[in-house]
Amino acid sequence: MEQDDKVYKDLQRHLDSQAVGFPATESGAEIRILKHIFSSRQALIATYLNFKPEPIETIFKRAKGLVESQDVLADILGDIEKKGGILSRIRGDKKYYCNAPLVVGMYELQLDRLTPEFIEDLNTYFSDRKFGIEFLSTELPQMRTIPIAKSISIKSNVSTFDEVTALLKKSNGVFAIFECLCRKKKSLQGKKCKVTDRKETCMAVGDFAQMAMDNGMGRRIELDEAISILEKNQKQGLVLQPSNTKQADFICSCCGCCCGMLRIHKSIPKPMDFWASNFYAKIDASKCNGCEICEKRCQAGAVKLIENTQVSIIDLNRCLGCGLCVTTCPKKAITLNKKPTQISPPSTRDDLYDIIMAKKKGKLEKLKVTGKLIKDAVTTGQTHLFR
Repeated sequence: MEQDDKVYKDLQRHLDSQAVGFPATESGAEIRILKHIFSSRQALIATYLNFKPEPIETIFKRAKGLVESQDVLADILGDIEKKGGILSRIRGDKKYYCNAPLVVGMYELQLDRLTPEFIEDLNTYFSDRKFGIEFLSTELPQMRTIPIAKSISIKSNVSTFDEVTALLKKSNGVFAIFECLCRKKKSLQGKKCKVTDRKETCMAVGDFAQMAMDNGMGRRIELDEAISILEKNQKQGLVLQPSNTKQADFICSCCGCCCGMLRIHKSIPKPMDFWASNFYAKIDASKCNGCEICEKRCQAGAVKLIENTQVSIIDLNRCLGCGLCVTTCPKKAITLNKKPTQISPPSTRDDLYDIIMAKKKGKLEKLKVTGKLIKDAVTTGQTHLFR
């Protein structure tokens, strides 16, 4: 192995040991991804960071043999941050830095750095079984689904973390809007989104928004515009997927044709065993007229019209509880219901990653996840998903 490749291999191993892993694959796509984001010196420095945010003084104590001063280290970390290789935040008068997982993290920060070769490497890596198992093996998912406000009954008594306007109002008031990376990646491959032709649909909130704007990504918006954009997203048929925390860092607006998260969702037999949502849709068969609007509206492939009865049914193994089908049903045959057991997300991203790290799965547990996927495919008759 060349010395240059060894640096990137060391960074891959380091990132794989963090809360959300970054496994090696036979294709080596993960090394090429790191080379796209980091110079060899930056890759070396990044191995001295942690998934937990730390001040420059703490990082320098570990890396002082590599750099002359804290100022030099701060400059290097700033350059890596601009390339989307690490995350930062301001607390008081100090800046804190940490490693970023590939997803959600480095990938989403490559908005202005996409190339055909990089996209090919991303697609190769994302389609690899090892990445998929790692992504599905976290104790808690990094994202969750929240419903369209208009789809929720007043009687539902919705928690603030499941109501998008409340999420925005509880933040520190900093919002940034971005072009959707997944949609942009698709368009660069010559494929058009089937749901929307709008570009600015994905949003960062609070510290995440400030960090992105400090590094030239996105544009700042006010609360009213943030709410207006999300309402347009929902009306067009995009699924709201914020960070799986009470204090939102981002709110993605996803489609089933471009979004990497929903593509994984549709590629496994029982995705809701790995997703977070507190609602599910239910169809009143006596009211359904078989118009198929709900099936076309669903981004998760959870709705299907039964031909002999001309009534639609919902696969609860796939239903995200987003409410998209509820708001457009002409017969008001669909309702959104709260699940019997409500899931309360961690308060912050730090809390989320602490939980994931504390319960990080080893090889045996990941083999069990693989076994579950195979068993689910057989029992549901969806073995075609693994061909």
